[in-house]
Amino acid sequence: MSALRLEVAATDGAARAGTVRTARGSYPTPAFMPGGTRGAVKALDSIDLETVGAQVVLGNTYHLMLRPGAATVARLGGLHRFTGWTGHALTDSGGYQVHSLRPSVDDDGVTFASVYDGTRLRLTPESAVEAQGLIGADIQMVLDVCATLPAELNVLRVAVDRTAQWAERARRHHRRLEARPEGQALFGIVQGGTDPLLRAESAQRTVALEFDGYGIGGLSVGEPRPALLEALAATVPHLPADRPRYLMGVGDPVGLIEAVALGVDQFDCVAPTRMARHGSVLTRTGKLNLRNAVHANDDAPLDAECRCLTCSRWSRGYLRHLLGVGEPTAWRLVSIHNLTFVLDLMTEARTAIVEQRFDALRAAVADVWGPNNP
Repeated sequence: MSALRLEVAATDGAARAGTVRTARGSYPTPAFMPGGTRGAVKALDSIDLETVGAQVVLGNTYHLMLRPGAATVARLGGLHRFTGWTGHALTDSGGYQVHSLRPSVDDDGVTFASVYDGTRLRLTPESAVEAQGLIGADIQMVLDVCATLPAELNVLRVAVDRTAQWAERARRHHRRLEARPEGQALFGIVQGGTDPLLRAESAQRTVALEFDGYGIGGLSVGEPRPALLEALAATVPHLPADRPRYLMGVGDPVGLIEAVALGVDQFDCVAPTRMARHGSVLTRTGKLNLRNAVHANDDAPLDAECRCLTCSRWSRGYLRHLLGVGEPTAWRLVSIHNLTFVLDLMTEARTAIVEQRFDALRAAVADVWGPNNP
């Protein structure tokens, strides 16, 4: 029996608002997952994540395997006990590192050099399943090949074929492992770059393996937005309506809303918190650069309409001061705000879908965050 199920509450065109039910409970879609790469979202703790309203958090398998080690996480109670996180958790497979770290890739798997000490790490579809089983997230992803874009057609073809072959091996291994955590789900991943035909083929091959949900990978890696949306539009119609559809690595307002319009259910991205650490603030009137001198004597909150802890208590002038003197408290407070902004946008999208006014929200977000308003 599938560990995950998507219950669609309402529809507006291709967009969906529903609830994903897992062995741990349920969370609403569309959903955004903050990136907890090394077992924490930078500058935040699990209480902060609960406060901003996060329901699902992503952990990075590659980093957790290296430090402190998957077996250590298991000995310390699994990812939830280890991090003190009571919500849902998803671990990626290491496939994104195939794009970002340029390891040695062959038909059997991937060989990485540790970013910490240079030691060699080998991942295969089977060992990725086992490592994520030890880490103990609610959802694990299959090992895939994420091609760097732009890419020649033959490079994309190899990535699609290897990803499909590895997905079959991972699915088979996941099913026969008796020791996997109760109810731990496995998601397949669709590749194909920006080629619509390869995207459709990859989606069909992945769906044939009957995963609990489906990641859409290999996008937001340098391609222009129209190419991303075209690839997404070629993929989503081939994915089951009753399983979660997860667009990997997208977290900007327009990207999120346009993907929801195409039928995507969940997202992850480190951009909102990375931007926060550099003083870039997401607001309902657009991006604000907190380092600008104009904010030095500004007693206003980051966003007058925001519900977050930061906006309820601290001014732009104070937060700019903290950034200017290198006080890490600034990273936490601005990250709390930026995550609240993105999570509230997802809540707004759900409500707009149910109330049949999603098109108006889509237009409003494009007006503030579109290409004419960088």
